[in-house]
Amino acid sequence: MDKTCTKTPAAMSPHSITCKCPHKLSLVSFAISLLLSSNLAVGQEPDKEQREDKKKDIEVVLVEGKYIVNDKLDTATGLGLTLQETPQSVSIITDQQIIDLGLGSLTDVVNSAAGVSSRAFDSSRNSFSSRGFDIDNYQIDGIPVNWSGGSSAGETQTDTALYERVEIVRGATGLLTGAGQPSASINLVRKHADSAVFDGYASVSASRWNTYHAEVDLSNALNESGSIRGRTVMVYEDGDSYVDYAGNKKSVLYGVVDADITEQTLLSVGASYQDNDPTASQWGGLPIFFSDGSRTDWDRSKTVGANWTSWATKHKTYFVNLKHQFNDHWAARFNYNRTQSSSDMKLLYLYGLPDRETGMGMGASPARYDNKRVQDDFGVRLTGQYALLGREHELVLGITHSKQDFDYYNYTHSEAADVGNFFEWDGSYAEPSWDNRAPFQKESTKQTGYYLATRLWLTDDFKVIAGSRIADWERVDHLTDDSYGNNGVVVPYFGALYDLTENYTLYASYTEIFQPQDAKDAKGSYLDPLTGINYEVGVKSQFFDDALHFTVTLFRTEQENYAVEDTDFIPTDEQLIAYRAAKGVTSKGFELEMVGDITDNWKISANYTQFDASEQNGDGESNAVNTRFPNKLFRLFTTYHWQGLTVGGGVNWEGESYTDVTNEGTGMNERVTQGAYALVNLMARYDINSNLSAQLNIDNLFDKTYYSQIGFYTQLAYAEPRNVTLSLKYKF
Repeated sequence: MDKTCTKTPAAMSPHSITCKCPHKLSLVSFAISLLLSSNLAVGQEPDKEQREDKKKDIEVVLVEGKYIVNDKLDTATGLGLTLQETPQSVSIITDQQIIDLGLGSLTDVVNSAAGVSSRAFDSSRNSFSSRGFDIDNYQIDGIPVNWSGGSSAGETQTDTALYERVEIVRGATGLLTGAGQPSASINLVRKHADSAVFDGYASVSASRWNTYHAEVDLSNALNESGSIRGRTVMVYEDGDSYVDYAGNKKSVLYGVVDADITEQTLLSVGASYQDNDPTASQWGGLPIFFSDGSRTDWDRSKTVGANWTSWATKHKTYFVNLKHQFNDHWAARFNYNRTQSSSDMKLLYLYGLPDRETGMGMGASPARYDNKRVQDDFGVRLTGQYALLGREHELVLGITHSKQDFDYYNYTHSEAADVGNFFEWDGSYAEPSWDNRAPFQKESTKQTGYYLATRLWLTDDFKVIAGSRIADWERVDHLTDDSYGNNGVVVPYFGALYDLTENYTLYASYTEIFQPQDAKDAKGSYLDPLTGINYEVGVKSQFFDDALHFTVTLFRTEQENYAVEDTDFIPTDEQLIAYRAAKGVTSKGFELEMVGDITDNWKISANYTQFDASEQNGDGESNAVNTRFPNKLFRLFTTYHWQGLTVGGGVNWEGESYTDVTNEGTGMNERVTQGAYALVNLMARYDINSNLSAQLNIDNLFDKTYYSQIGFYTQLAYAEPRNVTLSLKYKF
């Protein structure tokens, strides 16, 4: 039987993906039905022992109250391996860490996780990076979703209430994700209906700047036997901001039904909906320089947003997952997932440099856009065991196909008003009239992958993992009818692990990923895809009966077929510029991570990352790349529980980051820097009784002033000051 299942075949792992689903009203109705049916499955309220027995019958990956996951995961290879058995750097932010640190969005998770970091573009857009490379896709239940930070539709603001945990695999992950950068794969693992009795919680919280948050998470059986179960999550948040005139309203709905069709077959169907409705959104940031070339020094509340500016987003997913266990050794899974992200943008970009004395000199460029990104994914996976040379080995093979349509529209507008004295900016800048909606970008991307991997037990202590993906990728620009892509790209995967002792495992891996390019060579042919190659060695350790994990990792990542301009090319009427393939970015560094339980009451998550990422220019000189992200990171958070009281604290430290810009006031090139800084965070939680608890979180305890970004379009933005959140949570 599948080792990820519980004691009975009916309790199969409810890891799902996506399908057709109800509208917003239907999700609310589903939530109400769960409440009304709280006694439906059993006729009367079961006693505590019965409740626990029913939960055990269907729970699969139980991470409640933990900072680690000891179960088998598919994120890196699809083989269902534990963290100790996976020959790559894998970090997990569990549900308990999300609760303790008060992580409300995907960006919050990235800013607290090992080896990854975030930088803002402006108030609504963020970009992620790992090991010197941008992260340009994420996953939901293992299904890759491509996105662009520049044309974001709320992806980085995804609410964590929908997810059981977040898994992050660093390095090249092309075996399962297909195209992308050799940075990291972020997998959001959905919550599922894992209780056959009425269960869940409701919470409310209040933070600075008049921010109020309410959240409900309910699970229940939908029939008498508990073979059909439902779960719903509802979130509402409304608040202002530390930035003048800014605020946001957020609504989140989620519903899932998990049904044991037979003792061997599990069906999961669900949908989610998130609506972000901000006010006074910023597009870009504050000027770094005055017109005389001297540096500005704004209040953290200063804004370039107006009362009417908004980057409103909606994010929807629909999913279905069917899993069947053929016997004790073989299982199959079918997935369908639809992701819909859309934005409605009314924006204002302020440019130029203000006069130090008068505040005059800035110009305004209003813009209105709307976009929609729809992605459909299908996947079939077969996993099992086979005998060879007297030993049992594991195998996974699968097919994935995705199609994404992206439409982007812009509007014409009336003449922009003068900015006037920027020192007196109060958000009352007049909104222009909008007209003539026209397509700005319209493209579709198709990707198909065929993958296979196996784990060979050469001895009891020495295992080898080998696999490959054959990928087809094509993008079509429907406005120009241009297309580019690659077929039959081979993406190899190789890993080896040796158990030095029961607690120590030595590992090494070679992984790849590819990224198609739209650059043409001197003959008019598209260059081969940009290839990211990751070499990694390390030691994984586990202590205290697998309660505490410690990992040491050394890595080197290289890019091949990087497009650089061919200076010998003579332009023609058909082609104005040509490129040649060259060696791209090289990143090398190390990571240290310790996470888990030091004692039954003492939990810790600590990690340190350091790397150097550079590329050679045409003169053979080595230049650092992606320097707006730090290349040194330290994260620490720890909690201690004693007689109903949990206290915790930690520090997020980031090394120096910088951007080289042109100071328009002097005409000289200048480096603008965010120096190394540390943010101290504290929390305390008290269990008032067995059901009710109160929690206090203080973020940025010492009110450190720092930038959320500096240098993007020669502008800057300040990050959030000290914030305090008080919450109450009631468990049913």
